Amino acid sequence: MAEEQTQAVTRPMPTEPGILAFLARCDAFYPVDAVNGTIEQQRGWYDALCAAFSPALPAGLVKTDGQIGAVTIRRYRPAALRTGRHLLYLHGGGFVVGSLESHDAICAEIAEGVGAELTAVDYRLAPEHVWPSQTDDCYAVLKSLLAEGHEVVLIGDSAGGNLAAGLAVRALRDGLKGVVAQALIYPALGGDLETGSYEEMGEAPGLTTADVRYYRDILKAPDDPVAHALRIADVRGLPPAYITTAHFDPLRDDGALFAARLAAAGIEVWYRDEPQMVHAWLRARHMSEGAAAGFRALVTAISHFAGSS
Repeated sequence: MAEEQTQAVTRPMPTEPGILAFLARCDAFYPVDAVNGTIEQQRGWYDALCAAFSPALPAGLVKTDGQIGAVTIRRYRPAALRTGRHLLYLHGGGFVVGSLESHDAICAEIAEGVGAELTAVDYRLAPEHVWPSQTDDCYAVLKSLLAEGHEVVLIGDSAGGNLAAGLAVRALRDGLKGVVAQALIYPALGGDLETGSYEEMGEAPGLTTADVRYYRDILKAPDDPVAHALRIADVRGLPPAYITTAHFDPLRDDGALFAARLAAAGIEVWYRDEPQMVHAWLRARHMSEGAAAGFRALVTAISHFAGSS
């Protein structure tokens, strides 16, 4: 009991009332030790959590499900289009949980806010499918969109941010043209688990360093720049980026370090750290002032890179 009380006192915590209410609501659906549950339990808890934070979709927006090869996708078309560039969204969830449904409202609101068509990818999940199943599914969709003549902005949160950054690396490596930008939301990019924010925010609410280690272990990805974008030797040639992180998140330094490397190479990069936010704050955009501001900044940045601002 004494040890638990000490952890409760020393655990890094934000003070914004809205994000604290968000965390309390999350705890009612998703146990803090969820990674100790079975895969089925984790997915059930996560689906229930996501359903609790899924507002009505924007009026006039049309969504359709389809297939690109063996990969299931969902396309979103807002009532008012302001750009011909296309958004490709890759969902978070540690590569273990998440689906088209878990990020449905998020995708719809981004498409609406930017005024652009958006495609979301239902990539295969671990542990049933380990690396490179996830990047291969997303890359197949990206290549299809590029073959259709679209210029594409890559977007992803958390594990999806990892995949988006990896697709940018992969496209550069393969000489694919048409990826015009990447928007990475508290991305996992392969940082050192023993230093920096991984140490400082090791027990942060919403995601711990132990959780990150669990997800890495279950994915079984190699030490490769497509799997861990921070490992790329030379970032020159990568597309412009918007990178946003949460202060109370062990992944914070991944995004900050990647942004710094892009900027040092002369690549246009917008970086924003949310001082009161935790991992997965995107889902709190309708109940936290900080998350709402962060979401507006995200939409503004994507609109800039998509040419709709």
